[in-house]
Amino acid sequence: MKFGLFGGATRSGDTGDSSAYQKFIDYIIEADQLGFESIFLVEHHFSGLGQLSASLSLLSYLAARTTRIRLGTAVTVLPWHNPVLIAEQAATVDLLSGGRLDFGVGKGYRDIEFAGFGISKSEAQDRYEETLSFIRKAWTAKERFSWESERWQFNDIIVEPAVIQQPHPPIWTGAGTLESVERVGKSGLNVLLDQYGTTPITEGRIEAFQRGRAACGMSYDPMHLGLARHIQVTGSAETTAQAIAERTARQAGMIKFGKLPGLPDQPSSYADGDVTPDDSAMIGQAGEVIDRLLALREIGVEYVLLLASNADIGSLRRFANEVMPALEGGTT
Repeated sequence: MKFGLFGGATRSGDTGDSSAYQKFIDYIIEADQLGFESIFLVEHHFSGLGQLSASLSLLSYLAARTTRIRLGTAVTVLPWHNPVLIAEQAATVDLLSGGRLDFGVGKGYRDIEFAGFGISKSEAQDRYEETLSFIRKAWTAKERFSWESERWQFNDIIVEPAVIQQPHPPIWTGAGTLESVERVGKSGLNVLLDQYGTTPITEGRIEAFQRGRAACGMSYDPMHLGLARHIQVTGSAETTAQAIAERTARQAGMIKFGKLPGLPDQPSSYADGDVTPDDSAMIGQAGEVIDRLLALREIGVEYVLLLASNADIGSLRRFANEVMPALEGGTT
């Protein structure tokens, strides 16, 4: 199995306080040294919680502070961005990192964000599809081109810099319903699955992704499916209980932003914060976490993204030292 990270820095304190960002940056530098595969950064706006909004800017900085860890977005919400500017910014990260960009994209789901940008949620799918099509063309075009639609008009352009990865960086997208996951499989994109789906829900999604791949004559590569999970390695039963309580409190604060798309019967870990060791969150001592991860491997998961919610370097080191060696030897 391979392991990456998922999340983002959250600013706390007064305006101008960079300590939380620095803590997160130190966490990612440590992950790079410990051998984690990737970091996928979120993008959120207007929450009032200081959530990361400029993921590509932070990835540019991390490109200079790390050497091997892949740098991803999970996700860049395409409906909110000018297609040319986002293609240029992402290409710049690929260049500065020496070809380490994983470009995760999505259409967004939070009402507060669509309202803040003055964009109708009903336009999300069309905006997403057009921007994704533009970016693919921009990254692969060898000559200048023009683009005209009801929404955008670009004349005689070429997007620079050129990406290092060819034909372009891997493109990932989040999906939840079985129909959307299968559609991603058919599209050739990689898929990101959220941290809240129970094992049965996740298994169904993996099967849908495999069906989509098979329908297009493509084989299933488990490294093209990333599963986010809250994983926290604790030192005792007491610290496990404390970690579960802290997780519960954090989840309660997120409910106000709305339900995740694609989860009509959401697990308790998202719906009411009732997190237990048997739920999608994996909180426990090393042996417990290994057993839970082995169960995921049985259903076809080989690439797991640990939620980096509190940038706990101690837990990160325990995972790297006590869990990863028992699992990284498997086939991928």
